[in-house]
Amino acid sequence: MNITLGVPRIKEIINAVKTPSTPLITAGLIDEYDPDFARKIKGRIEKTYLGQISQYIEEVYESDDCYLLIKLDLDRIRLLKLEVTALSIIDSIVQDKKMKKVKYNQLALNSSDIITLHTSDTLKGNMYYTIKRYKEILPNIVIKGISTVDRAVITVDEKEGKKHKLFVEGEGLRDVLGIQGINANETTSNNTMEVYRCLGIEAARTTIINEIVYTMASHGIGLDVRHVMLLADLMTYKVIFHFRKYLL
Repeated sequence: MNITLGVPRIKEIINAVKTPSTPLITAGLIDEYDPDFARKIKGRIEKTYLGQISQYIEEVYESDDCYLLIKLDLDRIRLLKLEVTALSIIDSIVQDKKMKKVKYNQLALNSSDIITLHTSDTLKGNMYYTIKRYKEILPNIVIKGISTVDRAVITVDEKEGKKHKLFVEGEGLRDVLGIQGINANETTSNNTMEVYRCLGIEAARTTIINEIVYTMASHGIGLDVRHVMLLADLMTYKVIFHFRKYLL
């Protein structure tokens, strides 16, 4: 994974930037040795689009009707361990802000893997353009996962008996901690400000220390941790004064 290091990363930590260039959450799992469990949790966190789990989205024109036919790829859904059904996908379509004025009565479940989307009766004169707009939007609808998470990667530590954990690209520490199956005690973020908002100033202080030590060690530079602790204390001893401008 491409993580910002070196001087740019040190500047991000010292300046307590609101959004680092490469935010990363390291998430521990309750069952660390089960690969299927790790894939299931990955599916709960990683943002998944409707287009990724559909075989096709086709326009259908009949003499008295026109609609979109959505064919789901059930094998891919099972392979990715996604906890979604056709009914939950219908909910996601209706709740998506881009699908304006789409109601539940416009969506029909023809089988376990086929969903049809009809246009509204009030739009009969604009059916063609409405269908085209729906077809453009549908593949980009998020049907599972945290909207602020771009990617989640499973990593295996061979030295510790194939222990699994997740690297999550993006923000949303609070949402990740709330996912069932995540070990909150083993979950950290490299975003100091997000840690402060979620877990408090002591956790932010620890994050500053760990991130500076890790960044320097990645370039072969050893530090006495007491120097870094002094810097972290200086940054956090007056929370309101030092962090107020970043929280406004």
